[in-house]
Amino acid sequence: MELKVRYVLLLAVGLLSTLLLTTVTAHQEEEEDEPIMEMGGDMDVEDEMEELDHGEELLDGEVEADMPPGPPPVPKVTYKAPEPTGEHFFAESFDMGTLDSWVLSKAKKEDIDEDIAKYDGKWEVEDMKDGKLPGDKGLVLKSRAKHHAISAQLLRPFIFDTKPLIVQYEVNFQQGIDCGGAYVKLLSQTPDLNLDEFVDKTPYTIMFGPDKCGEDYKLHFIFRHKNPKTGEYEEKHAKKPDSDLRTYYTDKKTHLYTLVVNPDNSFEVLVDQAVVNSGNLLTDMTPPINPAAEIEDPDDHKPEDWDERPKIQDPDAVKPEDWDEDAPKQIPDEDAVKPDGWLDDESEYTSDPDAVKPEDWDEDMDGEWEAPQVPNALCETAPGCGAWQRPMIDNPSYKGKWKAPMIDNPNYQGVWKPRKIANPAFFEDLHPFRMTPFNAVGLELWSMSSDIFFDNFFITNERHTADHWANDGWGLKKAAEGAAEPGLVNQMMTAADERPWLWVVYVLTVAVPLVLIIVFCCTGKKTAAAAADYKKTDEPQPDVKEEEVVEKAEADQVKEEKSQPAAAEKNSDAEDSPAEEVNEEEEEEEEEEEFTEEVRGQ
Repeated sequence: MELKVRYVLLLAVGLLSTLLLTTVTAHQEEEEDEPIMEMGGDMDVEDEMEELDHGEELLDGEVEADMPPGPPPVPKVTYKAPEPTGEHFFAESFDMGTLDSWVLSKAKKEDIDEDIAKYDGKWEVEDMKDGKLPGDKGLVLKSRAKHHAISAQLLRPFIFDTKPLIVQYEVNFQQGIDCGGAYVKLLSQTPDLNLDEFVDKTPYTIMFGPDKCGEDYKLHFIFRHKNPKTGEYEEKHAKKPDSDLRTYYTDKKTHLYTLVVNPDNSFEVLVDQAVVNSGNLLTDMTPPINPAAEIEDPDDHKPEDWDERPKIQDPDAVKPEDWDEDAPKQIPDEDAVKPDGWLDDESEYTSDPDAVKPEDWDEDMDGEWEAPQVPNALCETAPGCGAWQRPMIDNPSYKGKWKAPMIDNPNYQGVWKPRKIANPAFFEDLHPFRMTPFNAVGLELWSMSSDIFFDNFFITNERHTADHWANDGWGLKKAAEGAAEPGLVNQMMTAADERPWLWVVYVLTVAVPLVLIIVFCCTGKKTAAAAADYKKTDEPQPDVKEEEVVEKAEADQVKEEKSQPAAAEKNSDAEDSPAEEVNEEEEEEEEEEEFTEEVRGQ
């Protein structure tokens, strides 16, 4: 019995461990997918213990003996602005508290109402509303239902050559997001680029970042590709990520968005340093980079006698002479008989005998008053009332309108398609990575939500430099948010709200051990402890237990009953051989002593 209980306890502990592991994995899947790199030396994270005030300062190196016990204080994360290292083209943390290097657009949007045409949405540099790092400032979109546009020059233009492009920045939807974007545009280097006139039609090389309206959650990666034959630009959109993006828009946490475009045309889109989308510019963009080598001839037309019908009606078929197209689909059932008790002279409804004409009824205005109709009480017990009619049944002679059967069309020529010709606009660009250089970064947004927090913009061509900047910026925020995370129970509830399938895990974790305990405890047979059970411990055991004595006595009785004939013969021989009787008694005593010694040894 004890062994079964131990198995049940071990199973319960295993299921509980699985539950905890599943919850932590679901709640911190970002860390599980791709851990953050180790914090660099420039990151100032101090596990400082909060100072305990007991009325007097502690002496140097001494600890008060009567200090009350309690939980250790929460580690304190101290903020330090990230500093760019290595090769980079743009780095902005907003920790100076100003927008001196940024330009607010003074332009108007075309083709819309004058009332909302201006880019008059407000921008501010301020702390996060519920931030865990005092002193960490960011750029905040403050207005609702307005156009916003702000931009800044790069340290030098980015040229697409032999090194990758890495763009990353942070976004926090502090008030949630209903309908609006938080994407960034990398503005193309053109002679007429004027940041004061930054609008939606300003040429850009890449647009990247989150966008949401209603239940449509997007993470854009769009670049403008120049047609080498015509010189015209066309937007190319990356495929939609397979990952569920909903959490990034609803959890009100700071998320790091990263785009990596490599010279071999591969790309990666990351959120919190975990890849959510990847592909190749040549194969995973819509519309494709390179057009088809052949196209359908626009001047080719289908001949008038072209027959596309695979089946036709048999022209040789003739309607049978006995085919009656006028036969009704249903006919009265001639075999039906009116049920006994049918009330032919009663109607299903009758005037309410208790109804009284209202006092304010005006026959000149309302017409002649009639009592309302109510179900006829006589019909409730009768099989029916009114004129009886035979029920209708399907007509066995009904065939409907005759149609000739279908046969294969002997003149079928297949589905017509125009002939293929060489595409006059065909080109083959095997290096779409070589995009138009850009020299500015901008945010041109419309939003129905306010207080969107942007921070730590960074553009570089070195992956390790971007990772270092991310660890010093977003990594510090994540550490601070982690220190303020709720307890295990709240994490489990939050995880289950976001992933309802976890409720099944919770229920099974509780129900399975409970069922097993009931099965083992209520259906097991009550047996005495075997001698093998005592071999699991070296502790001294009683010489002989009562249950063992009872069992041995029962076994001896069965043995004696089976050996009664043999015992009778022995008794007859014992009269002549008393020495043999003494030997048998001595052997039985020796067996009892050996059994007792075996129990003691165990």
